[in-house]
Amino acid sequence: MTLAAPRAMGRSGHPLIETRPLRNPDASDAAFMGRRGWWLIAVNVLVPGSAQILAGGNRKLGRIGLAATLWSWFLIVLAVVATIFWRSALITVATNWFVLTALQVLLIAYALLWVVLTIDTVRLVRLVKVPPISRFMIPITAFIMVGLLGGGAGYAATLAGSSRGAINDIFAQSGPSVEPSNGYYNILLLGADSGDGRDSMRFDSLSVVSVNATTGAVTIVGIPRELPHAPFSEGSPMHALYPDGFHGQESSTCGWNGWMNHVRYAAEVCRDDEGTGLYPDAAAHGSAPGIEATKDAAEGILGIEIPYYIFIDMNGFANMIDALGGVEINVTKRLPKGGPPEGWTGNDVNEWAIGWIEPGQQLMNGDTAQWYARSRYTTDDWDRMERQRELQVAMLNQFTPQNILTRFNEIAAAGTVLVDTDLPRDKLSEFFDLMVKAKDQEVTSIELVPKHGVDEFNPDYPYIRDLVQQTLHPPTPTPTPEP
Repeated sequence: MTLAAPRAMGRSGHPLIETRPLRNPDASDAAFMGRRGWWLIAVNVLVPGSAQILAGGNRKLGRIGLAATLWSWFLIVLAVVATIFWRSALITVATNWFVLTALQVLLIAYALLWVVLTIDTVRLVRLVKVPPISRFMIPITAFIMVGLLGGGAGYAATLAGSSRGAINDIFAQSGPSVEPSNGYYNILLLGADSGDGRDSMRFDSLSVVSVNATTGAVTIVGIPRELPHAPFSEGSPMHALYPDGFHGQESSTCGWNGWMNHVRYAAEVCRDDEGTGLYPDAAAHGSAPGIEATKDAAEGILGIEIPYYIFIDMNGFANMIDALGGVEINVTKRLPKGGPPEGWTGNDVNEWAIGWIEPGQQLMNGDTAQWYARSRYTTDDWDRMERQRELQVAMLNQFTPQNILTRFNEIAAAGTVLVDTDLPRDKLSEFFDLMVKAKDQEVTSIELVPKHGVDEFNPDYPYIRDLVQQTLHPPTPTPTPEP
């Protein structure tokens, strides 16, 4: 008679059906069941879906979770590789409305799937069979981990949603995509208070940012808001009206003077057609007649093509500074906050100042930075222009990858109320690459003020255009011949 082989026995003497402890454990061995429970929780965290495969649970659910996990890893690796080798393509894809929507939905779905997998994994642990302390610690640990990691997926979904919203709000309409002009992208940067009374708004800050399309080097030219008699670029609608330079006009209903920040009045505010006769395509390209006229004036002053603009709403300026975590500024002069009451004729600034910005290195919050940019009652306009340029550079320095990642929602929310632009969406990837290059270089600044040789009352515009050309295209040194 042939004897059957003895069956494997558990420590309590009960036979085991198979020798696969994760799937068919000895439930009578509490210590082993505790170790098994911790293993299942660990693999659920590391490879969601694998616990169901290993422990013989709902295998269909496990296969779905495992496939989703493997696809997630693949997409993460692909994104890392694209960041290194195909950054432009990655940004193009990442700024696409459909891609961002799909990514948000997938991230939310994956986070929910992870929660379901965790609940099922805790069921597979068989808590009644594990030691008492593990009976409480295993589910607590499992849900803390899924809360942290699943919360990360949920946060990524909010980032995708914020990106989509910000891109749609800021780049809802855009101008035509153009190639660099003589190797540069030139952008008119405007600052003013919008909101109530915007119809009478004058641009408080004007500058042109020139970005080298190859190296990313940035040059900022500050244009005084009171610069008189600006010439307009030839062939522009405003040049036809003012062939000898911009000048003022008295009117009983809507007049303006010949300063740079009054160009918008002549082109838009004080016209019956609100400028549409001069610039009929402005609104369709995300701009306005007054902005297009100001571009033409800046082109005539500097002698360069300026296809794009960025308008910064000073009412939202403080929010952006706070979203970035503040800006580092070295204050050289004591500056008052606030302004005098209407009709004030005194000499003591302390009568109305609501506070002071003291000299020294400071990490400024939004409110202080706003007063730093606006304060003008103890200094002249030239000094104020330089302070505004300081803040522009300081903000650029704060746009680090770490800052953007950790504060993205705040930055995106601030950006949607801060910025209007006609920059085309298809240039975002190229501009992002240039911004990364720019961060490793010093910003060159030119202020069209007396200390740089510009007469504030009678500017020499050929001299200004030559100064800009010499800065953007410095002559190549002629090598000295060897004797």
